[in-house]
Amino acid sequence: MRHTRIIATALMLGTVTFGALAASAPTHAADPATLSVTGTGIVSATPDMATVTSGVTTQGPTAGEALAANSKAMADLLAALTAAGIADKDVQTSNFSVNPNYIYSDLRDANGYTLPPRIDGYVVFNTVNVTIRDLTQLGAVLDKQVTVGANTINGISFGVNDPSALLDEARKHAFEDAKRKAELYATAAGEELGPLVSITEMQGYSSPQPYLMKAMSAAADAAPVPVAAGSLDFQVDVNVIWNVAY
Repeated sequence: MRHTRIIATALMLGTVTFGALAASAPTHAADPATLSVTGTGIVSATPDMATVTSGVTTQGPTAGEALAANSKAMADLLAALTAAGIADKDVQTSNFSVNPNYIYSDLRDANGYTLPPRIDGYVVFNTVNVTIRDLTQLGAVLDKQVTVGANTINGISFGVNDPSALLDEARKHAFEDAKRKAELYATAAGEELGPLVSITEMQGYSSPQPYLMKAMSAAADAAPVPVAAGSLDFQVDVNVIWNVAY
């Protein structure tokens, strides 16, 4: 009986693994050689939901005044979101802080030391994560938030509410890719694939970047902000090991 040792080779392009082959020579005659290959499956989909992080930043001579102004603006923002049909469960506070606004000086005291900074009012930050499940309303919701006083919008992330079917499809493609490579390597080595030993899955997805087509306006009569959702790539990588029949 002859034994074959196949050297592992991995080619990487971006984040996609094009091939990985590892085979070990049997430690004794009863142990079969194995063939380990990585397969990749990618499925693209159009997002059906988005999460926007927005809020209000206010300043005031005292912490109380800054907080009062912020609370009023946030109340207006939350009311506008409710009026736009956003459910309470889809609005969640993500950050709240009250900080002094320091002014630094180059002046020095009699001993030559730099004077300490002094407090010149306070700044209050309050932001919420807003999930928008009807993307046809995304531009209007963005515009409405700015109109009622939101002056902080940190970003938009898109998603798919239920990606399970997409991931299952990607899994099928990943296994097919792994099997194709394994058959190719086995044939090149003059062997045949034996029984399947194991499958290990690694998964992830790449997020699209939103594109704001024009600057947001606080004018009440401004048109909704145009936003392009792009597409999402759901990727599954699997490592599959076969015995080699020889």
